[in-house]
This record gives sequence, structure tokens and C-alpha cells, in this order.
Amino acid sequence: MTSPGTSKRNDIMDDDSDKHARKLAGPLGMVIRLHDTVFSGLQAALAGWFTGLAARVVFASVLLLYYLNSSWGKFSDGIFGFLSPTSGAYVSILPKVMEANGYDENALAWPYDVIVYLGTWTEFVLPLLIVVGLFSRLAALGMIFFVIVQSYVDVTQHGLDAKSVGAMFDRMPDAIIWDQRLLWVFVLVVIVVHGAGRLSLDHLLARPRRS
Repeated sequence: MTSPGTSKRNDIMDDDSDKHARKLAGPLGMVIRLHDTVFSGLQAALAGWFTGLAARVVFASVLLLYYLNSSWGKFSDGIFGFLSPTSGAYVSILPKVMEANGYDENALAWPYDVIVYLGTWTEFVLPLLIVVGLFSRLAALGMIFFVIVQSYVDVTQHGLDAKSVGAMFDRMPDAIIWDQRLLWVFVLVVIVVHGAGRLSLDHLLARPRRS
């Protein structure tokens, strides 16, 4: 049974709806209704699969080979070369530390070895996980941290100049740090927020848990 108060509120809402409909009459109303119909339908059609897939495709197109090539160049030769980073890996990740130790990685303390191993493997494994859609949110979060550390090393250790660093809202769109890598991070944030989507290993592995 509907209370008088509820009935009154419903009558008011109906009156508001009628007024809104009358306001949308004419050409402007037709345009608004067409806009709402088209884009609400598009949103429904793409929901759950498109955003995560698009972000992963963009990441793969722009960054996958870049990171794989960079990490592969840090591994030693041979079948088990992936277990032994090269001197170049140490110079790339710890340039000033290596310079201070005569470019001899054997002279470094073990925490530096851990940093180089983690950095090299992060650069290799996380991009692959993102592209195939496995542990996507965690991998994308790890890559955001990696890009931030990479940018910090480029600025403080490799001496990236001010033009290459850039700044936000400076009308110049070509700086490496505040333009290029800010867009990299945005793509990764999309994956963290929305996940990899239905076309991913994450979705496939989650099906038994949902059933």
C-alpha cells in the first residue's frame, strides 16, 4: 500500500518528467535524444571488454618491443644469460654508482645487484603480463612504479636536460618525462582501474570462481 507522502512524491516526479519532456521538444530535443540513444547504445555494446583491450593494444603497440628490447640487451649471452645481467645493465640502471666504482659491478654491494636484477626482470616480465592480460592490474601498477623510477633515474642519474623533462601545461607536447611518459602512465592507470577486460587470461581464469 502506497502512503500519501510517497504518492505525492511520485506525482511531483511525474510532473517534473513531463516538464523536462516539454523542454526537450523541438529540434534541440531531437538532437539530445539522438545523442543519448547513440552513445548509450555504444557504451552498452563496449562495456566490459573494450576499454581494457584498447589500453593493452596501445601499450603493446607503443611500449612492448621497446621494453623487451631494452631488457633483452641487459642479459648476458647463452641459454642462461637471463640469470646474469651484463655490465651494461648496471651502467644503465646505476650509472653514477658504477662510475664511482670504476665500472666494476663486482665491486658493488649486494643490494645493488638486487636492484639491477629486479629492474631487468620487471622490464621484461610485466609488459608481457599486461599484453596477455594476466594479473593485469597488478602488472600495470608495477609498470607505473617502474616508469616513475625510470624517469627519476633518467633525470638524476643520466642528466636529462630541462627541455627533455618538460613541464605540465607548458604548451609544448614533446617532452620525454612530463608529456610522453605521462601518457604511458595514463594508459597503465586505465588498466589498473578497468582491468584487462573480457578478452584476457584474467577473465578466463576468473570464470570458474564466478560459476
